[in-house]
Amino acid sequence: MRMGLLVALVTLTLSHPVTAEVIRLKSGHSLEGDILKEQADALYVDIGIDVIRVPLGQIESRTQSEEIEATPAATSSSHHLYHEATLTRKSIRELAEEYGEGVVLVQTPSGLGSGFIVHESGFCVTNYHVVEKETKIAVTIFHRGTNGEFNRRRIDDVRIVALNPFFDLALLQIPPQKELTIKPVFLAPERELQNGEDVFAIGNPLGLVRSISQGIISTKNRNIRGLVYIQTTADINPGNSGGPLFNARGEVIGVTNMKLLNAEGLGFAIPVAYLKLFLDNHEAYAFDRNNPNSGYRYLDPPRRKSAGTAPE
Repeated sequence: MRMGLLVALVTLTLSHPVTAEVIRLKSGHSLEGDILKEQADALYVDIGIDVIRVPLGQIESRTQSEEIEATPAATSSSHHLYHEATLTRKSIRELAEEYGEGVVLVQTPSGLGSGFIVHESGFCVTNYHVVEKETKIAVTIFHRGTNGEFNRRRIDDVRIVALNPFFDLALLQIPPQKELTIKPVFLAPERELQNGEDVFAIGNPLGLVRSISQGIISTKNRNIRGLVYIQTTADINPGNSGGPLFNARGEVIGVTNMKLLNAEGLGFAIPVAYLKLFLDNHEAYAFDRNNPNSGYRYLDPPRRKSAGTAPE
């Protein structure tokens, strides 16, 4: 196997079995998995979705995964509308199963989008443009039944709590449901994102519910019309709008909201820092059903009384 292909494979974040070994390469990369076979010149490692042949000459060290201290989950409940957590790295399959119930389908008379629950009291985030000019909102929750499969429950009369057209964010609240435990997702703590970091999105593109797309962070701070966005290669399509962008720990790092037309692999997400600012100050963006359009206008600058050189 060529070194370039090996490096591309080992950078994937995959499931970590209890009996796995952590193998650090001389290139600086590492991978974790079960050792299936050891030969004089190579190891064969099961990383969950594939088996990789690793030449012994490229290995710097091998360590039992039990000796690596896992990062503990440290959930904070100090925020009024959301929770933060530092989670452990897992495979996308495990993370989608664990936090998939927090992703919802948002429906209005004019279309549909995605959203995600940030608090067990029913607070849900989506994009402003998903619910723009609408007052009748419905949300479909996908909850795990006793058979382990996800079941749908449509909930009408969802309340609009706050809107921010500038950030393209909306806060909804799902009314209490009998015999249904609402499971929120966790927002990522303030941590420096890295270009090339693994990410994945869960949403409902073109109505295809609970679709998962995987990619990386192409650019962590892309400037578009004066706002900073996370650019990602994860597929973002109509219907994904308002859904979460997760990192490899299952923490929400952004809100997917747009892509470039006639292009692939050019999706964008609103950084979680903007989302927290919106949630922490949601009273300032409170929705008023009787006055949904809080109009504003920019004042013209004062005119010069006579033509000539501008004053210094």
